[in-house]
Amino acid sequence: MKDNERHTSLQLTVLVVLRFLIGWHLLYEGIAKLLNPYWSSIEFLMESKWILSGFSEWIISNSGVLNTVDFLNTWGLIAIGAALIAGLFMRTAAISGAILLFVYYLVNPPMIGLEYAMPSEGNYLIIDKTLIEAVALFALAVFPTGSIFGLDMFLTQFKKRIKKPVKKETE
Repeated sequence: MKDNERHTSLQLTVLVVLRFLIGWHLLYEGIAKLLNPYWSSIEFLMESKWILSGFSEWIISNSGVLNTVDFLNTWGLIAIGAALIAGLFMRTAAISGAILLFVYYLVNPPMIGLEYAMPSEGNYLIIDKTLIEAVALFALAVFPTGSIFGLDMFLTQFKKRIKKPVKKETE
């Protein structure tokens, strides 16, 4: 039984749309950072008050590390977003995106009781938009949306052609 035979067309379509929407969000965020010559992750890292606050301070205190983090953040968002939209290396892109978003969550969680935490739109006690999007990406990683609609579908077909045994001609 193929992966896509276990799910209805509607289920897979909704998952492909979800993949595309999250991909668009991540791609947009990466391009916005790339096009803004003044963007740096320093402000976000300075707000860290929780489990990764010491790590955030270390990044801020080392300009070379900060520049590397900014570069990897920008281009990581672009690559992950583009891969999700295109359906290319979908599982890898979804897992990478989920991990990146989970790190964002750990750096700056919406927990009441922390000095900086003020209830705002998208932050609901322990849950926020970042955590929801990270979990959605983990969910997308377990469904075959790339092989249903996306460049992974063509890669799968190409792999099948290569693996077909060549028939020997008999004389």
